[in-house]
Amino acid sequence: MNDAEAIAFIRDAVGSRPGAWADLGAGTGTFTKALVAILGESGSVVAVDRDPGAVAALQRLARADGSGARITGAAGDLDRLTAIPELEGSELDGVLFANSLHYLAEPEGALRSASDLVHEGGRVVIIEYERERSNPWVPHPLPLRRLRALAERAGLQPPEVVARRPSAYQGELYCAVAFLPLGSPR
Repeated sequence: MNDAEAIAFIRDAVGSRPGAWADLGAGTGTFTKALVAILGESGSVVAVDRDPGAVAALQRLARADGSGARITGAAGDLDRLTAIPELEGSELDGVLFANSLHYLAEPEGALRSASDLVHEGGRVVIIEYERERSNPWVPHPLPLRRLRALAERAGLQPPEVVARRPSAYQGELYCAVAFLPLGSPR
């Protein structure tokens, strides 16, 4: 997916207000770049990955970014979001999981931790494959029907699909957004 396609794919889920976001499981930054393009110069993104090579790529991206948005590359694990210093004490406008939750056998904890990072009315954006069967690249598929149940248990409103596209790796990708309801206990 090129930069323009990534921007178009997540734009409706992210919305038009700049703010503070986290890209969790950011890889080398395809969707981090899309996110900062949407947020503009007053936005900021903490891009997290556990792979040292990906973190180095994110840090290079942060130094080279000309969008005006602030990018911070950080090392961390989706199963241990509270252990990431760059996210400590955060009250974010949104969190993005782009093709990352399917690496977790039990993604509910990561969704719950992400909902703890966003303020009331904040967004949790999920990009995943609409598939039931695993393969080496998608070991724990997260079809939309399963995401809906996990989001509810994580205290999020039901996710709404805002974009779909064919995957280069079989099947279809979806982009969904779930909001943390107003009045949610923290």
